[in-house]
Amino acid sequence: MFCILPSSIEFGFEIGQEVAIATRKTGASSHSPWKTAEERAREREQLRELKREAVLLAAAQEFNARGYHNTTLEAIAERLNVTKPTIYYYLTNKDEILTEIFRTGCAALSRAADDVDNSDLVGLDKLAAFMRSYAELMTTDFVMNVTLLEDTCLGPEIRAEIREIKSSIDRRFRTFVAEGIRDGAIAECDPKMAAFTIAGALNGIARWYQPGGPLDPSEIAETIVNLLVEGLRVR
Repeated sequence: MFCILPSSIEFGFEIGQEVAIATRKTGASSHSPWKTAEERAREREQLRELKREAVLLAAAQEFNARGYHNTTLEAIAERLNVTKPTIYYYLTNKDEILTEIFRTGCAALSRAADDVDNSDLVGLDKLAAFMRSYAELMTTDFVMNVTLLEDTCLGPEIRAEIREIKSSIDRRFRTFVAEGIRDGAIAECDPKMAAFTIAGALNGIARWYQPGGPLDPSEIAETIVNLLVEGLRVR
């Protein structure tokens, strides 16, 4: 599953580390307490990636709250307690931010489908497991953006890439439905229409879900999946 950082992340911390002074003792390890150049470079890269992910998360939250066109880089920077030029160190512009958010969200959905596809489950159980993961992901910031924002804001090549990923997810739904029909657990139906209905119901979560509500994401997923599964099950 992809990385979701807490919205309260402290972005403006300094790179640095206190070095403990080793007391010389007979037989003590000769390993230096100072890091090598390679270790320091690796830590700097890890920290940069952490901050880049923080920018993406803050942007996803702003896009969810205000919409893509109404969100400014200043608003994203303010959420992180940094200046606008700091954002440019990690991502070129708002379009690149949106591209990375879409890629991250779609990748999470694809991984969920892969996990189910590679499991020992079959038919309706496989479909239900994917629906459950999909529903929970719909409560996360990156995946919510994939549903709430229009991909027409993306460049043509990226838009084609994202739409192909979405199409592959739709094909997974259809495949799982068809498998359930073949093994007799799902009533005869059009897998395409069933997939559209399921995806439409699950995508709707992104529009009404509110953190801190009476049900947590797993409970929401379980409730909705049970309703949908019962509609598909052979009677």
